[in-house]
Amino acid sequence: MENTITKKDLKHLVLVGNPNVGKSVFFNSLTGMYVDVSNFPGTTVDISTGRYGDYIVEDTPGIYGVSSFNDEERVARDVIINGDLVLNVIDAVHMQRDIFLTQQLIDMGKKVIVAVNLIDEATKKGIKVDTEALSGQLGVEVVATSALKGIGMNEIKQKIANAGVGIKTEGVQELLNNYDLNEITEAEALMLLEDDEVLSERKGLPTAGKREEIYKNRRQRVDRILESVLSDSYNGTSLGTTIGRLLLKPITGIPMLLAIMAGMFWFIGVFVAQTVVDFTEGTVMEGYYKPFIESILGFIPKNSFIGSLLIGDYGLLTMTVIYILGLLLPLTIGFYMLMSILEDSGFLPRIAVLSDKTLSKVGLNGRAIIPLILGFGCITMATMTTRLLGSRRERVIATFLLGLTIPCSAQFGVIIGLLTPLGMKYIIAYTALLILIFGISGVLMNKILPGESTQLFIDLPQIRMPQFKNVMKKTFVKAKAFLIEATPIFALGAVLITVLQYTGLLGTIENAISPLTVQWLKLPEQASVVFIMGIIRRDFGAAGLSHMVLTSPQMLVALITITLFVPCVASIIMIFKERSKAEATAIWLGSFAIAFLVGGVLAQLIV
Repeated sequence: MENTITKKDLKHLVLVGNPNVGKSVFFNSLTGMYVDVSNFPGTTVDISTGRYGDYIVEDTPGIYGVSSFNDEERVARDVIINGDLVLNVIDAVHMQRDIFLTQQLIDMGKKVIVAVNLIDEATKKGIKVDTEALSGQLGVEVVATSALKGIGMNEIKQKIANAGVGIKTEGVQELLNNYDLNEITEAEALMLLEDDEVLSERKGLPTAGKREEIYKNRRQRVDRILESVLSDSYNGTSLGTTIGRLLLKPITGIPMLLAIMAGMFWFIGVFVAQTVVDFTEGTVMEGYYKPFIESILGFIPKNSFIGSLLIGDYGLLTMTVIYILGLLLPLTIGFYMLMSILEDSGFLPRIAVLSDKTLSKVGLNGRAIIPLILGFGCITMATMTTRLLGSRRERVIATFLLGLTIPCSAQFGVIIGLLTPLGMKYIIAYTALLILIFGISGVLMNKILPGESTQLFIDLPQIRMPQFKNVMKKTFVKAKAFLIEATPIFALGAVLITVLQYTGLLGTIENAISPLTVQWLKLPEQASVVFIMGIIRRDFGAAGLSHMVLTSPQMLVALITITLFVPCVASIIMIFKERSKAEATAIWLGSFAIAFLVGGVLAQLIV
């Protein structure tokens, strides 16, 4: 009979919870591998959707309340309002925080079922939750779960159909009745009562100015509920708790962070970028795939336009495929695997907290550490992840700093190989210059751009062992989404470069910038080719320096300039996709100007 059910007949089951409460595990358990990840219309927030029985399951961003203070909350609000029932996942260890959102969902008049997750970790900490009493107090079904271990998952699935409307905060129903509930829903009415300006404009109805009154009454109700359902027999801290606390103290956290970063760099920059990529790109793609595809299309003259377009140096079937599958895919899988491990283990939020104070100086908060770390793998991928930042202002700053000062793993590997023979003095000089430029550029951007950056509000989950299945599922979904989005961009870049090369415009551009490289940067004439190749692919440009006879000061000038130089064409296209045309153009031209300004001044001083 299921085959006769149309999409129109399906109900919408919405997953809601604070950040890091384990919603993704519930989503995976309900939907399996049949997942679609897409941008919510009008935002940069990703929404995962899937199918469970007669329900469309929608996973909302982690939120602390339903409102319109940021993109995540606006998206969650709209999905919840249009949902038929809500599966609210709360953290048994942090119920004092999470139940406030639960009560707000109930006040919206939504059908709710509550999963008290991480119940095993709460037990280890001596926290006891009376779920039966909690169910009676809230008026909805409550199930104790440990999603990672599968505890309570079957019971959740059985009770979804029993989701019901709970007991509202005192006085809320009377306030809701002031609205025509035939014209708007109770959920929309509550948002107007709580002064949601966005919904007010959308519905053409005034806000009521009742937010503080409702919040105060809701907090009092939540506190009474917690007193009756929670008991604490805490006798000591677990190893995970101790590690989590040490990570938050600068004196212990910074060395631990450096150790984590060193491990990440070795895994991505050495093992994946060199060992794995040498095999996938060199052995498999260059050794087997490229000769195979060239033999199949051997009837097409390679020096013809079609030949150049398909199997030329930058061909759609040669460089594009080799670059995406041989280089980017291993790096993408490696990074998302590491990020999933850090996220599931509880380390990532602590890294964000530890770096928050430093990043606030450049107009960012600790959450920006994620795209900055990713940038050392691939700027294109990292630019996409700036979507998780809380404001347009922060996304502009992060995108600019990524493109300007962060070398991708492929380029960084080449740079390290060129710097090492010069000695420690030049390695320190290179590193110090990049850090200085990062700081100065960030501080200036923070002062120039209007508005203010958002504060870091982030949950600190228990440090725990990540689950292999969950890590692999997250890695698969994110890597797949990246390939779907990035492949057309790389293909477009390949076509663009092929046209420039075939028409001779590439040589014209090389000649045009030659005076700049020779007189200002004090580099040999053939260095102009290096910068052109750097636009095509960052490591191509850096690798070109290895074939040139340069003094140590010239090599430092060249490496600093090509690092600051605008990133590869794929990253440029991604920047234009993620930012407005004006913002992207400013970022692009700004990186040109700063790269040649810094490189030229350095050349005049030391060459």
